Amino acid sequence: MTAFLAAAVLLVTAGCSAGGGEEAGDGASAAPGGTRSGASPSGRATGDAPPAKGSVKVVRTVAEGLDSPWGLAPLPGGGLLVSSRDEGTIVLVDTETGEKTEVGEVPGVAAAGEGGLLGIAVSPEYTSDHMVYAYFTSGSDNRIVRMRYDPEQPEGEQLSAPDTILRGIPKGTNHNGGRLAFGPDKMLYASTGERYEGRLAQDKESLGGKILRMTPEGEPAPGNPFDDSLVYSLGHRNVQGLAWDGEQRLWAPEFGQDTWDELNLIEPGGNYGWPDAEGKAGESGFVDPVAQWRVADASPSGIAFAQGSVWMAGLRGERLWRIPLESTEVSADPQAFLTGEYGRLRTVVSAGGDRLWLTTSETDGRGSPGDGDDKILELQVK
Repeated sequence: MTAFLAAAVLLVTAGCSAGGGEEAGDGASAAPGGTRSGASPSGRATGDAPPAKGSVKVVRTVAEGLDSPWGLAPLPGGGLLVSSRDEGTIVLVDTETGEKTEVGEVPGVAAAGEGGLLGIAVSPEYTSDHMVYAYFTSGSDNRIVRMRYDPEQPEGEQLSAPDTILRGIPKGTNHNGGRLAFGPDKMLYASTGERYEGRLAQDKESLGGKILRMTPEGEPAPGNPFDDSLVYSLGHRNVQGLAWDGEQRLWAPEFGQDTWDELNLIEPGGNYGWPDAEGKAGESGFVDPVAQWRVADASPSGIAFAQGSVWMAGLRGERLWRIPLESTEVSADPQAFLTGEYGRLRTVVSAGGDRLWLTTSETDGRGSPGDGDDKILELQVK
């Protein structure tokens, strides 16, 4: 076990080719590399004393029988909203009983490949405005809409007609990004992919391959790094996770192509290198990741912050990674949990304190669904 943990992020198999999709992979091998001088393979500075090892306990299965779950949004007062990528629907899950109620269908969703109904987020003013935000792939682009949620209406009719706040995000069969989250500043953040056109990630005029920051109405947020622009950071291949730590710093994972998946600390205006850099390249003008993994062992989607660590769900890697942090540095070698036990893992969100909600992703066309798939699990972590 000790040897495994010490080598956890120098992993031995490479991942996908440009034709296979970032979550599938073709099994090609690649030589190790990319660690920075003076650091361990994980990115932790040598000589640091690692903290006590973490742990994960699956407390219970909250719900099962979900179809291609992608976004997960806790509601104030209880319950989880879950988006179905392929069905284009949102269901409410009662976290006490596991009962599922269809809230409604988002019109205009064109599910294909990795596209469909992706991230969802609840307004920070939900108790007064009852707004739910969704990121989805249409027939022509990716877009963000908001809808009023009224649980007093009949089942399946509880969402208002969508109000489109942003359109024109590049779409593709793969690399659609799709995560939505409200930050501590009450601004809406969205992660986008570059639809297999790497140069879009370096084009400040394109919405592809970026992390965007906007007002709840879809306008460029005050204080954005580029004038009159939604772009918060650039040079991303395909980000599907956003989370803030206890100091309100933004973290995001990144799908690599053939060599390195990444965990990045996001700086306003930061350029994360794609397609010119993958992993810790040490190139001027690009921000290096804080940690990196071989793509066969991660293919990261959702992340959450809890108990002093980032928790990162792996699709192809079929595991949950714990990345302990000390300020802006990784303080000990990342640890893998649940490896192969529940299959592909898509989304992880904080349930408060030492608890997380975690969704499996076996019904997305790349898994091997078993009885009860897909599931939401409640975890206790430290």
